[in-house]
Amino acid sequence: MKRLNQRGFTLVEMLVVLMIISLLLVLVVPNLTKNSDIAQETSCEATVKLVQAQVYAYFIETGEKLSSLAPLVGDYIETDECPNGSKLRIDSNSQKVSVE
Repeated sequence: MKRLNQRGFTLVEMLVVLMIISLLLVLVVPNLTKNSDIAQETSCEATVKLVQAQVYAYFIETGEKLSSLAPLVGDYIETDECPNGSKLRIDSNSQKVSVE
Protein backbone atom coordinates (compact mmCIF):
# COMPACT_ATOMS: atom_id res chain seq x y z
CA MET A 1 0.00 0.00 0.00
CA LYS A 2 1.10 3.46 -0.77
CA ARG A 3 1.15 5.98 2.04
CA LEU A 4 -0.28 9.32 1.22
CA ASN A 5 1.82 12.32 2.07
CA GLN A 6 -0.26 13.77 4.90
CA ARG A 7 0.51 17.26 6.01
CA GLY A 8 -0.95 19.03 9.01
CA PHE A 9 -0.16 21.22 11.94
CA THR A 10 1.89 19.98 14.82
CA LEU A 11 0.73 20.35 18.39
CA VAL A 12 3.34 23.06 19.03
CA GLU A 13 2.13 25.10 16.04
CA MET A 14 -1.47 24.85 17.24
CA LEU A 15 -0.46 25.95 20.75
CA VAL A 16 1.42 28.96 19.37
CA VAL A 17 -1.61 30.03 17.33
CA LEU A 18 -3.92 29.63 20.33
CA MET A 19 -1.52 31.64 22.49
CA ILE A 20 -1.47 34.48 19.96
CA ILE A 21 -5.28 34.51 19.72
CA SER A 22 -5.57 34.52 23.52
CA LEU A 23 -3.13 37.40 23.78
CA LEU A 24 -5.11 39.43 21.24
CA LEU A 25 -8.34 38.76 23.11
CA VAL A 26 -6.79 39.87 26.39
CA LEU A 27 -5.77 43.14 24.77
CA VAL A 28 -9.02 43.80 22.86
CA VAL A 29 -11.78 42.91 25.37
CA PRO A 30 -10.96 45.60 27.98
CA ASN A 31 -10.95 48.25 25.24
CA LEU A 32 -14.41 47.14 24.09
CA THR A 33 -15.88 47.55 27.57
CA LYS A 34 -14.24 50.97 27.89
CA ASN A 35 -15.75 52.05 24.57
CA SER A 36 -19.16 50.81 25.71
CA ASP A 37 -19.03 53.10 28.75
CA ILE A 38 -18.07 56.07 26.58
CA ALA A 39 -20.93 55.28 24.18
CA GLN A 40 -23.42 55.21 27.05
CA GLU A 41 -22.19 58.57 28.36
CA THR A 42 -22.45 60.12 24.91
CA SER A 43 -25.91 58.64 24.45
CA CYS A 44 -27.05 60.16 27.75
CA GLU A 45 -25.69 63.58 26.74
CA ALA A 46 -27.60 63.37 23.46
CA THR A 47 -30.77 62.40 25.33
CA VAL A 48 -30.41 65.43 27.62
CA LYS A 49 -30.13 67.71 24.56
CA LEU A 50 -33.15 66.08 22.94
CA VAL A 51 -35.28 66.44 26.09
CA GLN A 52 -34.12 70.05 26.47
CA ALA A 53 -35.36 70.75 22.94
CA GLN A 54 -38.70 69.18 23.84
CA VAL A 55 -38.95 71.37 26.94
CA TYR A 56 -38.56 74.42 24.70
CA ALA A 57 -41.17 73.02 22.28
CA TYR A 58 -43.60 72.45 25.15
CA PHE A 59 -43.10 76.02 26.37
CA ILE A 60 -43.67 77.43 22.88
CA GLU A 61 -46.88 75.42 22.43
CA THR A 62 -48.40 75.90 25.88
CA GLY A 63 -46.68 78.93 27.37
CA GLU A 64 -46.22 77.00 30.64
CA LYS A 65 -42.99 76.28 32.47
CA LEU A 66 -42.43 72.74 33.69
CA SER A 67 -41.76 71.69 37.26
CA SER A 68 -41.18 68.05 36.24
CA LEU A 69 -40.76 66.09 33.03
CA ALA A 70 -43.97 64.10 33.59
CA PRO A 71 -46.13 66.22 31.22
CA LEU A 72 -43.68 65.52 28.39
CA VAL A 73 -43.73 61.73 28.72
CA GLY A 74 -45.95 60.23 26.08
CA ASP A 75 -46.48 63.17 23.74
CA TYR A 76 -43.00 64.69 23.56
CA ILE A 77 -40.63 62.02 24.90
CA GLU A 78 -40.88 58.28 25.52
CA THR A 79 -39.33 58.26 28.99
CA ASP A 80 -37.60 60.54 31.46
CA GLU A 81 -34.51 58.32 31.67
CA CYS A 82 -31.22 58.06 29.86
CA PRO A 83 -30.46 54.84 27.98
CA ASN A 84 -28.12 53.85 30.83
CA GLY A 85 -30.97 54.12 33.36
CA SER A 86 -30.13 57.51 34.91
CA LYS A 87 -33.14 59.69 35.66
CA LEU A 88 -33.48 63.10 34.07
CA ARG A 89 -34.69 66.11 36.01
CA ILE A 90 -35.60 69.68 35.20
CA ASP A 91 -34.80 72.82 37.17
CA SER A 92 -38.16 74.58 37.47
CA ASN A 93 -36.55 78.05 37.52
CA SER A 94 -34.11 77.85 34.63
CA GLN A 95 -35.92 75.05 32.73
CA LYS A 96 -32.59 73.26 32.21
CA VAL A 97 -32.57 69.46 31.94
CA SER A 98 -29.85 67.51 33.73
CA VAL A 99 -29.05 64.00 34.91
CA GLU A 100 -29.70 63.10 38.55
